[in-house]
Amino acid sequence: MQLNTITNLEASLAIIKRGSEELLIEAELMEKLKKGQPLRIKAGFDPTAPDLHLGHTVLINKLHQFQDLGHQVLFLIGDFTGMIGDPTGKSTTRPPLTKEQVAENAKSYAAQVFKILDESKTEIVFNSTWLEPLGAAGMLKLAASHTVARMLERDDFTKRFKSNQPIAIHEFMYPLLQGYDSVALKADVELGGTDQKFNLLMGRELQKQAGISQQCVLTMPLLEGLDGVNKMSKSLGNYIGINEAPEIIFAKLMSINDELMWRYIELLSFASIETIAQYKSDVVNGANPRDIKVRFAQEIVARFHSRSAAEQALLDFQTRSKGGIPDEVPEVTVTIEGETIGIAQLLKLANLVESSSEALRAVDQGGIKLDGVKITDRGLKLTKGASLVAQVGKRKFARIAIA
Repeated sequence: MQLNTITNLEASLAIIKRGSEELLIEAELMEKLKKGQPLRIKAGFDPTAPDLHLGHTVLINKLHQFQDLGHQVLFLIGDFTGMIGDPTGKSTTRPPLTKEQVAENAKSYAAQVFKILDESKTEIVFNSTWLEPLGAAGMLKLAASHTVARMLERDDFTKRFKSNQPIAIHEFMYPLLQGYDSVALKADVELGGTDQKFNLLMGRELQKQAGISQQCVLTMPLLEGLDGVNKMSKSLGNYIGINEAPEIIFAKLMSINDELMWRYIELLSFASIETIAQYKSDVVNGANPRDIKVRFAQEIVARFHSRSAAEQALLDFQTRSKGGIPDEVPEVTVTIEGETIGIAQLLKLANLVESSSEALRAVDQGGIKLDGVKITDRGLKLTKGASLVAQVGKRKFARIAIA
């Protein structure tokens, strides 16, 4: 299938680079695109958890954009490497998953990704297919391709080495195995987060050693969570799960501040570059950012549920914002030292509960609502600059400004 003509190359490149952190090497990618043939676009995911959140979808959205340009996506599930555990960004050795855990999580991944990707242009592959047959001899040969000194060039390994934190020998194998995936798949482009750059470049090096065309590397930024500070993570309570209820996704997106909204739109929206530029122009000219946030929240809810669910989520949000809350609500300003505050501490400082433990019990019992949405996550963090109506039980309300 013939793809882009030369005149379309700049437009294609603009789409590919949209929201990205770094493209290596751009001139090589242009040469690949000039051939007009579908490229093999690889992104690997270790099935370490069964549920995806919006942070995971930054890469998947970029894969979707490649599909729109006519390319073939290789959605790699690291069932073999998942049993090693990706050491990237870890200060300690990560416990490996069992084969059973990997298999169960992989099933969940496959079911979720087709909410974004075109199944007809996606090949789901498992790296156990080619890594298990390597055997001991193959692993030793692979290990001989790089030195310990080269491995210690990786920032997280360097930090652990200098601080006398243990580095297990098998952790050095992880980047080599990820790189070998690119050899086995003959990838033209590999995507990954900025923290994966060392591993992605390893794929280029191993392809060179194998005498095949080297892949280009496209790194994507790590998406901040609802707190606007830390990387989106379920353990930090600052996440939006793609399987969460429509009204929860909608309300969480409406809670982000206006500055963070633009970053979310750039990395998560499928709106065109021109449309987003128009949004920004409208705001400069006096439009309310809240209206743009509503459109964006509806787009995300529709993607993971349906258009009708998005419409209902908006109606529910409007109803909660207008009704069910007394006309006279005490206004409270809670001043915090850092950028975020936990839900329990927030309620305590707003004098809605006597103690943090009382707040946590109320969360467990379903007695806490923020802007009319029931809160079930004890670890939820709110960001400085947010304004919301908190409800404890049936009668306690406060309009809280976090400063």
